Amino acid sequence: MVKKFSALALSLVMAASLFAGCTGSASGKVEDGKKSAEISANIEQLSTNEQKSPKYIFLFIGDGMSSTQINAAQVYLGSNKSGEVATKSLNFTQFPVTGLATTYDSTSFCPDSASTATSISCGIKTHSGVIGLKVDKKTPVESITEKLKAKGMKIGIVSSVTINHATPAAFYAHVPSREDYYDIALQLAKSNVDYLGGGTINQPKGKNGDQKDAYEILKENGYYIADTKQEILAINSACGKTYAVTPAVQDSGAMPYALDAKQDDLKLADFVQKGIDNLYNTDKGFFMMCESGKIDWACHANDAFTTIAEVVDFTNAIQKAMSFAYEHPNDTLILVTGDHETGGMTIGYSITGYSTAFNLLGRQNMSFTAFDSLISGMKKQNPNLALTDVLPVIKAHFGLIAPNDPDAKIEANKDYVLSDYEYAKLEAAFAESMKSSKERSATTEAKILYGSYDPLSVTLTHILNNKAGIGWTSYSHTGTPVPVYAAGVGAEKFSGFYDNTDIFKKLVELTKA
Repeated sequence: MVKKFSALALSLVMAASLFAGCTGSASGKVEDGKKSAEISANIEQLSTNEQKSPKYIFLFIGDGMSSTQINAAQVYLGSNKSGEVATKSLNFTQFPVTGLATTYDSTSFCPDSASTATSISCGIKTHSGVIGLKVDKKTPVESITEKLKAKGMKIGIVSSVTINHATPAAFYAHVPSREDYYDIALQLAKSNVDYLGGGTINQPKGKNGDQKDAYEILKENGYYIADTKQEILAINSACGKTYAVTPAVQDSGAMPYALDAKQDDLKLADFVQKGIDNLYNTDKGFFMMCESGKIDWACHANDAFTTIAEVVDFTNAIQKAMSFAYEHPNDTLILVTGDHETGGMTIGYSITGYSTAFNLLGRQNMSFTAFDSLISGMKKQNPNLALTDVLPVIKAHFGLIAPNDPDAKIEANKDYVLSDYEYAKLEAAFAESMKSSKERSATTEAKILYGSYDPLSVTLTHILNNKAGIGWTSYSHTGTPVPVYAAGVGAEKFSGFYDNTDIFKKLVELTKA
């Protein structure tokens, strides 16, 4: 039987026990005691007084997230039954103010995360790949976090990917290349950002592994590093400058995909909550940027269900800010946006016409990354692996049944039974998958069909996505504008159609930074 990742499981908010930790009491801890529906019903009560500066600011960035990724989650969680089709609203889509922002940078209308995060954090256009510097790639620009830190506010940065990845880096670093990971880590250590949470440090000892450990440099600069679940759950305002590092790592130093995370793993919401606990005890207030970075990674791989799971997990993190805002309605501003769209995701596919069947997506129970790892292990054990050896694994984790499977006759005409055309695509993809990556990259056709991803997994997600009624145009970013959702003090400034650099400008105006 295929394990299903149900809408109920997707929408659960995991509650974590809190321990008193570091030194002193957890005086800054804010209990998350309000139910989601209760918070959603009361979010419109949050002040939108533009004459007042918000004391507490939350900026949530869904990397690669635009309207389609958001609505895909709402469609999946809603009703897919014919005659009763309806979406289920996400918490932040109910915010009272909505805007739309363009995302282009100085080099392209299809920008990258470094330049778009710089636009949001610094209010300028720059080259793709550049962080915190003007177009000359030399002149640093003061970020909103640096401005607010100078005013006495505490700063928190959370990300589900590595903490020196492009988006989080744009809020504390200034480098000509987003791949200057070690330099970014050194700037982080000297940034005096008060709270860091989520992913690990990429290349902590430099590209060649011969530099002084960045974790040690952080400690020398006064950071307390918590890297066990118990230590992280014990974080409070007495801990001082803190870096909460995920104990569970999946790929490239990031947190696991929500679809692959174990039940007791810390989630993005936990790192946001601990950030609140750490930052809250201050007269000047705080600013927290939280990035859901693996929405982008899943979209690059054209994996729709993993994308949806990441968006829903993101809402759980946003719920922590909403709960805080409900307790501090006259002092809090919450913004939710994306840096750019990834993948050219569409709800609608040529073969299915006007039909959608998002319920089929629930037959998938692991991300493309986890599946690649599983198949890689099978290849090592059997270099002569055949597609017939893999079909039971595909059935178990994607719910797709081959035409010659005994169940295909029993479940004839079911949407999840592969057609002869789809099976032929799977055979071709498996043959490519068994080649070395060097052999695959040598052909233009393989690049067009599979991008830089394993041909088998990307073909499986394409088949499942297309059956559900989802299409993709790219393995890269697109120029689609991104929505901006706002609630709280000064939220009305964020309505309308504007550029992503205006997010920075509106924040500067609101905070008088």
